Amino acid sequence: MAKFYDKITTRIQQFIEAQKLFFVATAPKNGRINLSPKGMDTFRVIDQNTVAWLSVTGSGNETSAHLLDTNRITIMFCAFEGAPNILRLYGKAKEILPNNDEWNDYSSLFPSLPGTRQIFIVSVESVQTSCGMSLPFYEYQGERNQLNDWASEKGKEGIEQYWNDKNQTSIDGLNTLLKK
Repeated sequence: MAKFYDKITTRIQQFIEAQKLFFVATAPKNGRINLSPKGMDTFRVIDQNTVAWLSVTGSGNETSAHLLDTNRITIMFCAFEGAPNILRLYGKAKEILPNNDEWNDYSSLFPSLPGTRQIFIVSVESVQTSCGMSLPFYEYQGERNQLNDWASEKGKEGIEQYWNDKNQTSIDGLNTLLKK
């Protein structure tokens, strides 16, 4: 049975920190829902109602555009080993870019990754756990390095050009904070 909490408990934080994969979902008022899997060492619990997610350069920038439009976000974790569990964090988020005053405060919480684009600070309004008993077991074998290799090869100027070419608007034409 699903249970709701108004904060991230110690047990929930331990579950989050043990996961290698999470999913981010956002949606604009009109347009497509975005649901993306995320990996690498890019998620931190700041306190009982705040989490941070380091976003690296990707094919799109839907989260940025959707948060500007509706500012709703859901982050989901699933147990693929051990006891079954599905965990959802519901909230609102603030986007921080490298040129923002708060950048250094949050970027220091994460490893330095090539192609780092922004950090999303999520104010968690509610937490839900549910059984997850239908989830299969999967074995973690390691991180993929292709994205880091690609971003390193592009270099700072190449990444910035990619942002200009591919990350200015969502697939539905909504502006992101990278829009100049």
